[in-house]
Amino acid sequence: MLRLFVALRPPRAIRDLLTDAMDGVPHARWQDDDQLHLTLRFIGEVDRPVAEDVAAMLAQVHAPAPVVRIAGVGAFEKRERADTLWADVTPHDVLAHLHRKVDQACIRAGLPPEHRAYRPHITLARMPRSAGAAPEVGAWRAAHAGLASAPFMMEHLVLYRSELGHGGASYEPVMRWPLDIDR
Repeated sequence: MLRLFVALRPPRAIRDLLTDAMDGVPHARWQDDDQLHLTLRFIGEVDRPVAEDVAAMLAQVHAPAPVVRIAGVGAFEKRERADTLWADVTPHDVLAHLHRKVDQACIRAGLPPEHRAYRPHITLARMPRSAGAAPEVGAWRAAHAGLASAPFMMEHLVLYRSELGHGGASYEPVMRWPLDIDR
């Protein structure tokens, strides 16, 4: 079985900006450069024939390369504690449009539709369950509330394979397709 997801990869300068914000929260498992991406659709575990069908449908996605920017930080919470620290990516509507196109391609490949609400973001850290309600998360959010970038373009749709391990997940790009660029 292959564990897959579809994402956009930010350019090096943006990844450097994000990396600079990764500190100040004890026990946080900060992402490394290879892990920085904006997920469009989590696929999960599928067998090789389904993965090939997904790739064939993704190759047919035609959409403009989104021009976006980093606009602050946030945290997803579970059971009243921070679970994930992330950077916000705007405008949301441009990314939601691309998310819908990718979701439709996955549906055409035989996968069920995505039912979770889509929130464009780039994960910066995951918090272990044992961390409890780390008060440093609030301080980190306040310190990085103004995290921002100039507009940037993400030019490729990327199909990633995810391998889970003791130190977290590792991601390997499997295929990538250019998005439409109007220059």
